[in-house]
Amino acid sequence: MRYILPILICLLTVSALGLTACAPVQPWERGNLAKPQMALDPYPLQSALRAHNYGSREAAAGGNAAQGGGCGCY
Repeated sequence: MRYILPILICLLTVSALGLTACAPVQPWERGNLAKPQMALDPYPLQSALRAHNYGSREAAAGGNAAQGGGCGCY
């Protein structure tokens, strides 16, 4: 029972901080946010090729591909 108040205060603080981080984006600013540099992975094809290359050389399965035999095949 004595832990409810500190947990409630922490939750309220986190949600208040989270709400202050939200900002309205104007229509003319959306072009800046849509740039490739703003993406989580700005070069998805290059990342996929590197992951495939790494997986085929290591002959181990990662989280994104099947096992390889070292020759680059599946």
